[in-house]
Amino acid sequence: MRIIGRRTQRPISFEACAVALIEGARFNDEIHRLPTGNNTFIPKGVYRFESHDAANCHQQDCLIAGMAKIAGERA
Repeated sequence: MRIIGRRTQRPISFEACAVALIEGARFNDEIHRLPTGNNTFIPKGVYRFESHDAANCHQQDCLIAGMAKIAGERA
């Protein structure tokens, strides 16, 4: 297994911590900014590819299909 970076665990306490609240709010805002499957035309799920080229090909195919779908709805 390869470890990339370290994350420190905050201790659990009975008193509120402003820093933890701010970090949680920022995390929540960033999660809501992530695109859904409908915006990127890529169906939700976990994908595993042999190479970056295969991943790029899949992304391009999904984008083309999504653009064709939108063009068909507008026509």
